[in-house]
Amino acid sequence: MTQLAELAERVARAQAHAKPSAEALAADRDAFDLVSFNLMLAVQSCASVASHLIADEGWAPTSTVAASFARLAEHDVIRQETAQALTRAVGLRNVVAHGYAKVDPQSVHAAVTVGISDLDAFAAEVAAWLVGRT
Repeated sequence: MTQLAELAERVARAQAHAKPSAEALAADRDAFDLVSFNLMLAVQSCASVASHLIADEGWAPTSTVAASFARLAEHDVIRQETAQALTRAVGLRNVVAHGYAKVDPQSVHAAVTVGISDLDAFAAEVAAWLVGRT
């Protein structure tokens, strides 16, 4: 499975378990965990795509995941707005992955209902860039 296909799968799984409100999501711990985990993996898929593109194209490496999205924007792979949105998404990924703080149901709900479009935009922009190169 390609990283973009993995991203699409994780987005679909997160959306499949989303609830109509943050409160409803928090009340269903299994759904909350599934949504959080799949969002984390979706953002990680974006990071993997960015890392591979940077390496494959011979662009200067970055020291952080967030900086890798900025690097893609510098090379017109993704829009600046998408890079900024993915930089914010890395924060949620870090909280879920590393337990830096208690995962906030409001943040997870916002990510799966509103922020999910940023993941879709990333996939579409990368795919369009790849097609444009061939």
